[in-house]
Amino acid sequence: MKKILVIDESTLFRDYLAKKLAEYQFEVVQGVNGLDGTLKMRSEVPDLIIMDYYLSRRSCIEVLQEKKNNPNTAQVPVIVISSRIDKTKIVEIASYNVKKIFSKPLKMDALLKSISELLDVRLAIDETPCVIEAHFNDEILFIEIAMGLNREKIELLDYKITELLELYQVKIPRLLIMMSNIEFQEKDAPKLRQLLDTLLAREEIDPKFVRILTNAPYVSSFIASNQDYKGIVVADSLEKAMDDLIGLKPDSFAHDEVAHAKFLSASAPKKDIGESIALRFDSEKVKGGAVPQARTPIRDASIAVVDDDMVIRELVKTVFSESGWEIHPYSNGKEFVTDLEKQNFDLVFLDLMMPEMNGFQVLSYLKQKGKELPIIVFSALSQKETVVKAMSFGIRSYLIKPLKPITLMQKAQELLDTNF
Repeated sequence: MKKILVIDESTLFRDYLAKKLAEYQFEVVQGVNGLDGTLKMRSEVPDLIIMDYYLSRRSCIEVLQEKKNNPNTAQVPVIVISSRIDKTKIVEIASYNVKKIFSKPLKMDALLKSISELLDVRLAIDETPCVIEAHFNDEILFIEIAMGLNREKIELLDYKITELLELYQVKIPRLLIMMSNIEFQEKDAPKLRQLLDTLLAREEIDPKFVRILTNAPYVSSFIASNQDYKGIVVADSLEKAMDDLIGLKPDSFAHDEVAHAKFLSASAPKKDIGESIALRFDSEKVKGGAVPQARTPIRDASIAVVDDDMVIRELVKTVFSESGWEIHPYSNGKEFVTDLEKQNFDLVFLDLMMPEMNGFQVLSYLKQKGKELPIIVFSALSQKETVVKAMSFGIRSYLIKPLKPITLMQKAQELLDTNF
């Protein structure tokens, strides 16, 4: 049995890795900080070390120096995981037999592949095509599932929900599960049950606050025939699901204040910590066949501001004036898409109502070209239909004008942390 030492100060992260790696018959030893990790490394002599770069009581470099000076551990390979790390530090730690460096949020298939290569063991995972995304919008936990159900992804979702509940401090979340492009059949019943049981096993989630958005008849019959899922409602349209879940009737959305408070305002995390595991796999292909590669976290960012209002463009520039980020202003969508051929952006602020080429036309263009960019939409329009249309393009960050500087900064930081 191969032994793996996991050194990370997040109990949630350590426990998840320990549980996952134990499924592959690894013996997992946990180090709660740099000092504890050093002691465990010395006494246990692992076959592999997985460690966070930022540690207390003893730094990552000090742990690596201790490993190098001990003949019993000098040749033990190391995988470093970090939310952010400079290129100079990458060069520094590479000399300590660090074989891989991954950025958080971590993609589990990439980690398992590296472990397989470093320890020369075969690790099989469920390869069923599946895309799962999870995020909070106010008190609502949105879970988007497409293509199919994957056992590994459902396990990751369980971890992700725990992490999100800790980040956002929501005691009793309302849950909307949106399923698309999935043809459910009888053979999918075990995975569908795994998904629902995983969600309902949490004491925070009450079935009466769970809505499933799907057009698949099998899901409706499956829910109806299982007493364990009594209270869960299946809807065939987003409008019905949202009206039912939030407790608003359609005409209630005519009041901007109610709509904003209940639906439009995407809340920032209550805790100032980043997410540690991604729900997407490194092996997933995007349009055109390109495989997205994990990026080394960077301190700089390139941001596009697409709005015909000069005041808004100047506001965004002022808010981020001390961040060191590059701000590229565009007065309409046409200017932006023209420049997009020669510019790479980490984040886009996009107005919906503009001359020549409006925000929805920009979103259609990006979708047609297969370009995936983190986008924050802002508009003076707050009608429910506008928000639903924006969400149909995958937009989950929607700010209503007039804009507040602190909200701009919070939302930008939230998306950049997720995508870096």
